[in-house]
Amino acid sequence: MMQVIFYPPQNEMATILKRPTQDFTTVKEIVQQILNDTQQRGDAALKEYTKRFDNIDLNDFTVTDEEWQAASTIDDDIKKAIKLAIKNVSTFHAAQKQPVSKIETMPGVVCWRKAIAIDKVGLYIPGGTAPLFSTLIMLGVPAMLAGCKEIIVCTPPQKNGLVHPAVLYAAQQIGITKIFKVGGAQAIAAMAYGTNSIPKVNKIFGPGNNYITCAKMLVNAGGVAIDMPAGPSEVAVLADASADADFIAADLLSQAEHGKDSQAILITDSEAIVSKTIEAIKQQLENLPRKEIATAALKNSKAIVVNDLTEGIDWLNEYAPEHLIIHCENPESFADRITNAGSVFLGKYSPESVGDYASGTNHTLPTHGFAKAYSGVSLDSFYKKITFQQLSKDGLQNISDAVTTLAQAEGLQAHARAVTIRLQQHNQ
Repeated sequence: MMQVIFYPPQNEMATILKRPTQDFTTVKEIVQQILNDTQQRGDAALKEYTKRFDNIDLNDFTVTDEEWQAASTIDDDIKKAIKLAIKNVSTFHAAQKQPVSKIETMPGVVCWRKAIAIDKVGLYIPGGTAPLFSTLIMLGVPAMLAGCKEIIVCTPPQKNGLVHPAVLYAAQQIGITKIFKVGGAQAIAAMAYGTNSIPKVNKIFGPGNNYITCAKMLVNAGGVAIDMPAGPSEVAVLADASADADFIAADLLSQAEHGKDSQAILITDSEAIVSKTIEAIKQQLENLPRKEIATAALKNSKAIVVNDLTEGIDWLNEYAPEHLIIHCENPESFADRITNAGSVFLGKYSPESVGDYASGTNHTLPTHGFAKAYSGVSLDSFYKKITFQQLSKDGLQNISDAVTTLAQAEGLQAHARAVTIRLQQHNQ
């Protein structure tokens, strides 16, 4: 069960809020070997790793026509839910498009910025203990909206060697056709370097375990862009005495069931809420199919009782959670004081689950404290922004003194000459 800490001093924040250890030293050597091997041997290496790690012999990583046809056999309720999720995610992300705005910074000097879709993107969709077709929605929808020319998806095959039909149904609804049955660090390597079967991409997206995270960070160091360093899932809940302990318990368990290295944090000014929440967790845990996983994650988790909620906000901003639920009266009054979080859920009727699936916001979020500097995936994640400037002759004349003065002050005479040579020709 989660550890309870009463009224800790703020100088102990870093120690108390420490995440489960992400020690890449134990996996880095393995992952680097997989990356190197895949880069050198391509599909042959992928086949061997799929046999070794997934216990499946695959001669072809592409999804078969039969698999695509089977996608239509999923339950109608799941189809309806997927369509609703795609609709809401599309609506939210489409609103993030911004028109090009040309700015005249001074007479004759016009600057603007244009968003250009990344040509080739790779989406990693975890398959491990559960097929995360929701992640395909979160990554595939903005990739399509941005206009990426090539969208490559890699996902581990199931034990039967097939991709889960719900993943394929979601892909069909989004318009994605290039899906490959490859998982693990070898999938990241395939998208980073390219093989005969799997095209090389410019940027890789998607969550995963330590091996996936390590692989993404290593290929990133080698020049392939990634969305963010993303580790085990986490949630923090800020609660006052008015909160519903059953709701809080459900929210904490919703993250704990993700993986044994997940973490859930409760921060409250009410000792009674802690007691009620722990009791509710015990009751709900009994009927949880992923009880073993959630129980292990709860050992990483903490309930922290603070003197007041203002202090609680300080703890949350230091923790910088992936997901933050504000389960208090007047939650909006606390929201403006949150400076570090991936995604925030306001009020008792806003469980983190809605963001994971269908509210419209993206669930691919920074973890492990990276919310202090990183944002979650958005439409912008699939763009690169290119700046433009255009000067008239008068514009160059107007700005020339400042540019040549600064260039000469830095000792860069050729920079200055690039301006003066034009003005001399203009004045002849």
